[in-house]
Amino acid sequence: MELNDSNLTTLSQYLQQTLEPRLEQRKAAEKFLESVEANKNYPILLLQLIDRENVDMVIRVSGAITFKNYIKRNWSTGEDEGISQSRVHPEDRDQIKRLIVGLMLKSPSHIQRQLSDAVSIIGKSDFPDQWPSLLDEMVRYFATADFHIINGVLQTAQSLFKRYRFEFKSEKLWREIKYVLDTFAKPLTDLFVATLELTTANANNKDALRVIFSSLVIIAEIFFSLNYQDLPEFFEDNMKIWFPPFLSLLTADNPLLHGDSDEEPGVLEQLKSQICDNVTLYAQKYDEEFAPLLPDFVSAVWQLLTATGKEMKYDGLVSSAIHFLSTVAERPQYKALFEEPQIFGSICEKVVMPNMEFRKADEELFEDNPEEYVRRDIEGSDVDTRRRSACDLVRALSKHFEDRITESFSTYISALLNQYNGDHKQFWKNKDIAIYLVTSMAVKASTAKHGTTQTSPLVNIPEFFANFILPELKDPDPLNLPVIKADCIKFEMKFRNQLPKEVHLEALPHLIHHLRSPQFVLHTYAAAAIEKMFTIRVPAGSGDVGLITKQDVQPHLGKLLENLFSAMANEVSLENEYVMKTVMRTFSLSQEVLIPFLPVLLPSLTNKLMAVSKNPSKPHFNHYLFESLCLSLKIVCGKDPSAVSNFEGMFFPVFQELLTQDVQEFIPYVFQLLSMMLEFHNCPAPPPYMAMFPCLLVPTLWERQGNIQPLVRLIQAFIERSSEQIVAAEKLPAVLGIFQKLIASKMNDHQGFYLVQSLIEHVAPNHMQAFIKQIFVLLFQRLSSSKTIKLIKGLLVFFNLFAIKYGATTLQSTVDGIQANLFGMVLEKLYIAEVQRVSGTVERKICAVGMVKILCETPVMTTTYSSFWPLILEALVKLLEAPEDTTVPDDEHFIEIEDTPGYQAAYSQLIFAGKKPHDPLQNVQDPRILLVDGLRNLANSRPGTLPGLIQAGLSENAQQYVQNYLQAAGVALI
Repeated sequence: MELNDSNLTTLSQYLQQTLEPRLEQRKAAEKFLESVEANKNYPILLLQLIDRENVDMVIRVSGAITFKNYIKRNWSTGEDEGISQSRVHPEDRDQIKRLIVGLMLKSPSHIQRQLSDAVSIIGKSDFPDQWPSLLDEMVRYFATADFHIINGVLQTAQSLFKRYRFEFKSEKLWREIKYVLDTFAKPLTDLFVATLELTTANANNKDALRVIFSSLVIIAEIFFSLNYQDLPEFFEDNMKIWFPPFLSLLTADNPLLHGDSDEEPGVLEQLKSQICDNVTLYAQKYDEEFAPLLPDFVSAVWQLLTATGKEMKYDGLVSSAIHFLSTVAERPQYKALFEEPQIFGSICEKVVMPNMEFRKADEELFEDNPEEYVRRDIEGSDVDTRRRSACDLVRALSKHFEDRITESFSTYISALLNQYNGDHKQFWKNKDIAIYLVTSMAVKASTAKHGTTQTSPLVNIPEFFANFILPELKDPDPLNLPVIKADCIKFEMKFRNQLPKEVHLEALPHLIHHLRSPQFVLHTYAAAAIEKMFTIRVPAGSGDVGLITKQDVQPHLGKLLENLFSAMANEVSLENEYVMKTVMRTFSLSQEVLIPFLPVLLPSLTNKLMAVSKNPSKPHFNHYLFESLCLSLKIVCGKDPSAVSNFEGMFFPVFQELLTQDVQEFIPYVFQLLSMMLEFHNCPAPPPYMAMFPCLLVPTLWERQGNIQPLVRLIQAFIERSSEQIVAAEKLPAVLGIFQKLIASKMNDHQGFYLVQSLIEHVAPNHMQAFIKQIFVLLFQRLSSSKTIKLIKGLLVFFNLFAIKYGATTLQSTVDGIQANLFGMVLEKLYIAEVQRVSGTVERKICAVGMVKILCETPVMTTTYSSFWPLILEALVKLLEAPEDTTVPDDEHFIEIEDTPGYQAAYSQLIFAGKKPHDPLQNVQDPRILLVDGLRNLANSRPGTLPGLIQAGLSENAQQYVQNYLQAAGVALI
């Protein structure tokens, strides 16, 4: 693309169209922009457009967002680990790095944010090695004294350095942090000091003061990032420069910094909250260095908590402050700070109870934004809420003062419950606090998957449940105290592993009833509690079994399913992922008991699928929906495979619509379900499948990473059932073209091996003959260009399967036909050196059987390649007897991609669509028996040869194993 006004105008027009309310026009504009983004100068044109002040601001902002998304998609594709992959033209990359910082810093704030994000994305890939000038350029802007520019620099620096909070320790990371500290720590400290001085000089200038404090917020965030991995020597040496001002700022106040909103925190609250996070970090990780300063901060934070109001804008600050106290309370060396007799009463009255209170804002959230309420309350995103922090403080204090905490808080709990029992309507919030206090005292350890895993022996959970939780669940009125009902359902979820089975079974019908509640939170919690109940595992014999069985659920199944589907018909829960997950779990638990209900349920599910396909906005809901469809298919056709035709009649029209409309989020799921249905056919694929087959080979489908794994499985199903039809339709070259594409990619080469192995196993050799040499050439080209452990393992399995199906002599002659004596190199560099790395029971069996054939059925192994014969036998014995070699060579940069089903970018494996492991050698129970037979036949054909080869060429250990195999079979070699 030329850098000219005409192209800028065209780009501007299409950016304008991406903002159109009409979907068709918007999609067309987005597709056009996507189609030209591979062109040279495209990103430079975007930057020029963003820079033009005469262009409408809306278009400039749209251009900035488009540029950021372009950088995110194309700057580093990350296909091959260790090799920087990019779709951005090299000249454009250099030009972008020259332009972007200056453009970002002079742009309006809403453009600046987008470009700052783009700098961070580029920096994550290129900084510091391929962008060494970035930090020096940024530091130079500190001298401008223009805080719009300085804040832009700081914001960008923080987005670059923030990842230090999450990165695993490594030598590369240490080098980068050292470089950053050497370049940035001193200028940052000088800027901090200078900015502090400006707070005094501008104490009466409201606008200047807010900008200055926003700088201090980002400086404090950068301090946290740079100190997270380890205590840098620079900051240790300069603690007196940083921490006294932090202490002063914690207690600072200025009416000019008070915000108008009671909900959104102002810069002063943000700064104090970040300072609390900073001192918490030092208290947790650098205790020895921070110890002298800690008591002053404990005192300041305590005063801060008692003086801070209940408005929502203080929530983050209060949460951070309590987290600091919890961190200190956990450490035995600070026990003395909490040992005063009156301290626990004071903590409960002044910190814990006020911050556990159910506020007006929480009521509004419960009623007006129930999805957010659920997200905070049971998804664990309440990590920054007052309630979670107060609970954490109780737990931290219980570590050293469990008896005193239980004794002190039990008094408050009894008083709260007594008030509630006297007047439910007036004092319902007291019970809410009481349940939270009991929970915070009782839970000593928990996980998201299993709920509470360890409780305090001083709290009797079953008794509290029977007396104070179950009576609330039994109340059938959905409008009576809904918050308390939600609390009680959550309590049942939280302590599900501490409650006996009979209690769960008593609660189950009441939870099923609450699925009918018009309240989103209530029916969502009821669904979540039932789902968690169905996943409780208990020890039994040699493993775990489900606590709740299908027999337990059967009497309630009709009502449970009716109420779950009724909940999803509720306008507020049309795409409720908790309800859908419970549908899936109910299907999974019920198995064949479910079958009578499916004629009614399946049309409802397929209608739901068509409805959500118009705008797939809830990925978890969609996933559980497809899992439920998958379970229906598996349960019914597992009993009667011929029933698959009924599912095809129901699913095919829906799937055809999804494929026609190109609903990208759903297509990988569709391929998995199609694979399942096709796999239930033992005969050749029916005509509707074969009509679809050519469409599956279209290259654009294979461009999307999320499609590859399910597509390979589907193509394999076609090959296994309809290889003759594929050959007759002349589609074999197209399938091999897909293999060629996959095998060239480090990310997808294992999928290429799956495909070619299916061809070798199921397509008649006479049809494959014309392609065999080219397949081997492609494999050797890939091996020479980029060797990885995963590739080597795949090659070994493929070579051995080929030897089994086509004969070991054919393998040898094919390899040597490419290059003279190449088979010897394969034996030396792959078989002998690497076969021990092969993983998987079936894969190792394939290799063992293939190696037996190479040893015993390949004439050249006792002539041309006779020097390798004992070494191959040694490697085979090791494969049979020694564990897999999992060591990683120094030059191996590629992170293994598991061959087992799992999550990949843009692809979610349907757990219940799992394919049974395929064993092409089901008739081979023990390769050792094949080895003995092979050795006997070879010895008979070449008398006197083998004993000498074995004795001279094998280690003593391997000789002993071979002798044991022969003795067990009663065979003696001659």
